[in-house]
Parts: sequence; structure tokens; C-alpha cells
Amino acid sequence: MKVFRRIAALTIALGLTSGAQAAYPERTIRLIVPFGAGGITDIVARQVGKGMGDVLGQTLVIENRPGAGGVIAAQVAATAAPDGYTIFMGTVGTQVVNPLIYNKLSYDANAFAPVGLVSGSPFVLAVRAGVPASTFDAFVTYAKANPGRLNFGSAGNASSPHLGLELLKLTAGVDIVHVPFKSGSEAVNAAVGEQVDVVMDASSVIMPHVASGKLHALAVASGERLAAAPAVPSSAEVGDAALQISSWNAFFAPAGTPPEVLAALNAALQKTLASPQLKDRLASQGTQLYTGSADEYQRFIKAEKSKWADIVKRADIKMD
Repeated sequence: MKVFRRIAALTIALGLTSGAQAAYPERTIRLIVPFGAGGITDIVARQVGKGMGDVLGQTLVIENRPGAGGVIAAQVAATAAPDGYTIFMGTVGTQVVNPLIYNKLSYDANAFAPVGLVSGSPFVLAVRAGVPASTFDAFVTYAKANPGRLNFGSAGNASSPHLGLELLKLTAGVDIVHVPFKSGSEAVNAAVGEQVDVVMDASSVIMPHVASGKLHALAVASGERLAAAPAVPSSAEVGDAALQISSWNAFFAPAGTPPEVLAALNAALQKTLASPQLKDRLASQGTQLYTGSADEYQRFIKAEKSKWADIVKRADIKMD
């Protein structure tokens, strides 16, 4: 009888364990975003997070942790319990650029468990209305004739817009002075206020000022035009096909998160990203949704690391 009781107890225990796993998620999930509210990263996180929550039957609560180029948020996410109740919206900065430019990092970008790619927002290159160049060719000609005269506002040293500037300098062969600000919106506002000459950011940030006549859009840093800015030529069309940069995002979980939990998160993510309504809504803001498995992310990230390692080295970008 004791043997049967032990078997019965073990069966019940296994059943409870299996049931607990099958019940994931049982509570609210925290989604850590490395930038403040209102930016394109935050907007995408909220909309995709809402869709995933609907699929999973739980709420994904956004936790904005801005600062230090995403280092603060990444550290919090990396040290969270690997139980599926904390996910992180990593970016090109947190996963690729920071490890290249910082001598020491408080997190290991390679230690996260990828859930899947989320989106990319190709940047739009623009100049203030007073710059005597309203096309990409005219801009390059003017910049080459006036080396060091034009300046460029960015969201800070080693930010995506700063990297876009360095890429532009390399591909177009121009000399432009970098002026770092605390945020992308500050840099764009400085261009609108004629304090800086050139800016590069997501179309949702740039195009309203283009519509008002305060900025001239020169090119989309992408191989194709954006639905949100159909009149703006792609970098390929203006003869600088190598000028491609976007503020891309991917979801991650802390290292050690169970494979079945990662699979559940990826399935919810893929179902959310397949929504035509979400695609159209974000496309109107210049954001393209990505789909695919964690393996596809690994191929994508490998190419990104190679690309930006070369740019960071050639531009000699370093942070303490």
C-alpha cells in the first residue's frame, strides 16, 4: 500500500507541475523599455505588448527605464528572474552598439534569450529649411564644398542617429560636425529652431516638421520608400544604397528562461505581428513589423554586428 501511495503522490505532484507549466502565464508580465514614453520605441512596445497580452490572456505592463543609452534597462532585465514574467525590448544600441563602444558593461548583451524580432523604423535624413539644399545631391555637393560648416544634431553620443551621421559621413564622403543632445526630440527641435543644420530620426518624428516647412526631407535611410513618407526617395534611389539605418527592436528574456516559455512568448509575438490592423497602424508611423523565429533573429543580429563593428571602428567611437 505504501508503494501505491507513493506512486499516487508522485503522479499528483507531476500533474501539478505539468499543470503549472501549462498555465503560463498566470500573472502580469513586465515589459522593460530602454527609452522614455512617447518615442517610437515606446509606441511600438505598447502596441505590440497590448496584442501579445490579448493572445496570452494577461496584461503586459510597460516599464520605461531610460538612461545611459539603454544600459540601465538592459541591466535590470538581465538580472530579472528567468521565469517569463520579465521581457526586454532590446535595440540596436543595447544589443549591438553598446558592447562595441563601452570598455565595461554592467550586462552581457549575448546572455539574453531572444524571443524574436519586433520592428524597424528606418530613419529619414533632413535639413533645416535655411540650408541651401533641398535634395540629397544638392546637400552632398554643398557639404563637400563647405567641409565642417554644417552641424548635425543627435540623441547623444553613440545613439542611433549619431551612428547614422557617421555612416553618412563614410558613404557620402562629407565632413559634418556632431552636436549631441539628451534626446532625439531635442535634436529635431533644435533643427526646427535653426540651431543645428541636419538631423536624422524616425519618420514619425521628422515628417510633421517637413509638412510644416521647417525641415526638408532628403532621403529615407532604407532600400525602399516608406508608406508614411511616400514622396521622400530611398537612399538607394539617391545613389547612396549603403546608407541604411533603422531603429530596430527585438524582444528578449533573461538567460535561463525555460524553452517552453520562450516558445509561448514567440508564438504570441508572431500572432500579434501578423495582425493587418497593427501593420497598417504602425506603417502609417514609418515602422515596419518583422516576423520570424529566434533563429532568424540570430542571423539578423550577426549581420548587424558585422556592419556596426566596421562603422564604429572606422569612425573611432568610444565611450568610457
